[in-house]
Amino acid sequence: MDLLARREHSLLELDNKLTRRFGANPLIYSELERLRDERLQSDERFAEAYIYGRAQRLYGPTRIKVELRERGISDTVIAASLRSAQIDWYANLEKLASNKFGAKPAVDFNEKAKRMRFLQYRGFDAEAISAVIDIN
Repeated sequence: MDLLARREHSLLELDNKLTRRFGANPLIYSELERLRDERLQSDERFAEAYIYGRAQRLYGPTRIKVELRERGISDTVIAASLRSAQIDWYANLEKLASNKFGAKPAVDFNEKAKRMRFLQYRGFDAEAISAVIDIN
């Protein structure tokens, strides 16, 4: 409960943290099931909070999907959470590009490639990146 009081955690995160602290104990699994049954722990809530937090830090949907999978969230929960999120990904991409590179357009191919790699690393798709890079 102490871990959940601070922030939402996925079931896998809680399992990993508790196993590190207390070792492999069957009591951990029964308590995690109880928390899930009582809706004190929810992977859906965790995914929604995680998506919102990462989007505020200007990460794109592709990177967020990968990070959620690493935290044990199923693809169906990820897809549903991303669909329900009221986030303008294109506006986030434009803001990130503007913050990182300013209003100056790329002067050559190498600079354009560098910008594209950075934006792809942050989790945005190539089509949207091309549109934003061509604008700048």
